Amino acid sequence: MIKQISIYRVQKSSRKNKPDKVSFPLSSFLFPLMAVVLSGCMVGPDYEKPEVDTPAAWRYEVSEAADTVNTAWWRQFDDPVLDELVDEALQNNKDVRIAVARVEEFSARVDITRSGLFPQVGYTGGAERNQTSLETVGSLPAGISRTNDLYNAALNVGWELDLWGKIRRATEAARADLLASEESKRTVILSLVSAVASSYISLRTLDKQLVIATDTLATRKDTLRLFELKFKGGVVSNLEVAQVRSEYEQAAVRVPALERQLAILENALSVLLGRNPGTISRGKNIYDLTLPEVPEGIPSELLERRPDIRQAEQNLIAANAQIGVAKAQYFPSISLTGLFGYASVALSDLFSSTANLWELGGLALGPIFTGGQLTGQLRASEAVQRQVLTGYLQTVQNAFREVDDALVSIQKRREELDAQGRQVDALKEYEHLAQVNYDEGQVSFIEVLDAQRKLFDAELIYAQSQSDVYTSFVTMYKVMGGGWVLEAEEKTKQ
Repeated sequence: MIKQISIYRVQKSSRKNKPDKVSFPLSSFLFPLMAVVLSGCMVGPDYEKPEVDTPAAWRYEVSEAADTVNTAWWRQFDDPVLDELVDEALQNNKDVRIAVARVEEFSARVDITRSGLFPQVGYTGGAERNQTSLETVGSLPAGISRTNDLYNAALNVGWELDLWGKIRRATEAARADLLASEESKRTVILSLVSAVASSYISLRTLDKQLVIATDTLATRKDTLRLFELKFKGGVVSNLEVAQVRSEYEQAAVRVPALERQLAILENALSVLLGRNPGTISRGKNIYDLTLPEVPEGIPSELLERRPDIRQAEQNLIAANAQIGVAKAQYFPSISLTGLFGYASVALSDLFSSTANLWELGGLALGPIFTGGQLTGQLRASEAVQRQVLTGYLQTVQNAFREVDDALVSIQKRREELDAQGRQVDALKEYEHLAQVNYDEGQVSFIEVLDAQRKLFDAELIYAQSQSDVYTSFVTMYKVMGGGWVLEAEEKTKQ
C-alpha cells in the first residue's frame, strides 16, 4: 500500500515563533533501502517449463521434405499477384491492426505494474485565507486578527517496500502477458497469410470451373439448337430433344451458381485485404501455379515454432506468477512516506530557511482475519494455473495432430488428384467413342449425353482436386509455424 501524506500545514496569525531550521538527508536513507528491497525474497513458485510427451517422429512422413519452414512459403506458388495480395493484407488487415494495438496495450500495462517497484514522488502547493467567526469564539485576544493566511509547497514521497515480491511477481505476470500478446499477434499473421493464400487458390479454382461450365454450356446450346432443327425435320424424336435440353439446363444452372460463389469469395478476400468488398486481381491459372515443397521439421521443433504454443506457455508463466501475488497477500504491506516542504503565513517568507518542514513515516498493514478471502484467492490462483497448464498441454497435442493430419492430406490429396486426372482422360476417350458410334448409328444420343455429363462433372471435380492439393500445402505451412512469421510480421510495421 502506498500512502501519500498531505502537507503538514501550520496556521499562524503572526510571524512569531517560526520553526527552527532542520535538514533532512532523504536520499541517504532511501537509496540504500532500495537496494535491500530489490534484493528481497519472492514468495510463490518459480516457473519451470512443463515436460511434454513429444513424439519421436511424425506418423506420416513425406520423402521430399525440404528445409523451407522459415521461408516466405507463399512465394513458392510463383504468382506475383498472390505475393502482392499477401503484402497488402499484412499492411491493411484490421485484425492485424487490432493485434498490434493489443501488444501496445500490454506493453503499457508492464510499465504500470513495474512502477510500483519505485518510489512515487509528487508535489503539493497551495494558498489560503480564512476568517474566524466571532459568533463561535466570542472575541479574540488583542493583537490577533480574524483573518489568517497560509502558503505551502512541498514534495511528498510514497514507497511500498516489495519485501515479499508481490509487485515483482505481478510484473512477471505482466511481462508474460505482453509476450503472450505478441505471440497472439503472430498467430493472427499466420492465420491471415494462410487465409489469403487459400482464398486466392479457391478463387482461381472457381474461375477455372466457371470456364468449364461456360464452355460446356456453349457446346450444349449448339447441340440443342441442332436437335431442335432435326426435330422439325423429323430426324429425331421429341424425347431426344427433351434429353438434350435437360443437359443444357444442367450446365446453365452451374454458371450463375459459380458466379455467385466467385462474388462472395471476392468480397471475403477483399475484407482480408483491408478493403471494401470488390473485385480481386488475378494472376496465374490454377493449373499453372507451382507446387510448393514440403517443409521439414521434427515434432520437438514445433514447440519453438508455433506462436500459439508459445502464447500458451506465456499464459502459463503469467498464471504461475499470480500464485506468488496471492501468497504475498498473507504478509504485511510496509510503506514508507516522506515529505519535505515549506509553510508560511506570508508568501514572502515561504522559502526562507526557517519555513521548512519535513516528515518521515512508515506504515505496516497486514491481515489478521479475512473470513477465508486470502485462502480463496490463493486457491483460485492455483486452480487457474492448473487450467492454463492443461490448456498448454492440449495446445501442444492439437499441434502434433494438425501436423500429422496435414502430412497425410498432402499424400492422399496427391493420390486423389492423379486418380481424378486419369478419370478425366478416360471420360474424354469415352465421350469421343460415344460420339463416333452415334455418328455411325451404332448407339443413341443418350450414350453421348451420358458421356458428356460424366466428363463435365469430372472436370469440375478435377479442378477442385487441384485446389485441394495446393490448399493442403498452405495448411501444412500454417500448422508447422516457422520463422517466416517474423518476416511477415515486419511487413505489418510499414
